[in-house]
Amino acid sequence: MIPSYHAHVYYDASSREAAAAVREGLFEQFPVQIGRWHDTPVGPHPQAMYQVAFKGEAFRPIVEWLMLHRQGLTVLVHPETGDALADHRDHCFWMGQKLPLNFSTLGG
Repeated sequence: MIPSYHAHVYYDASSREAAAAVREGLFEQFPVQIGRWHDTPVGPHPQAMYQVAFKGEAFRPIVEWLMLHRQGLTVLVHPETGDALADHRDHCFWMGQKLPLNFSTLGG
């Protein structure tokens, strides 16, 4: 079993309010750790986003909730295996538009 996951919720100026609603819903309903708002690209992420960290046993309910409540936002979900490059490139899945990540920031 994979011990933990990250979800990255992407937004822009026009969708920040929707991102805030998704963030609040996740925080209210699940045992998650929500990272700070990144209003500019950071690391491999090509646009504004925040990160949601959660345990492996919460994967199914959180992913199912995101499928139904992401408000049209793009979400990247990946495991935390210790290999950040493979996790973001090979072991991930997307809800919404697949964005071009900058893998060079992860050693790729």
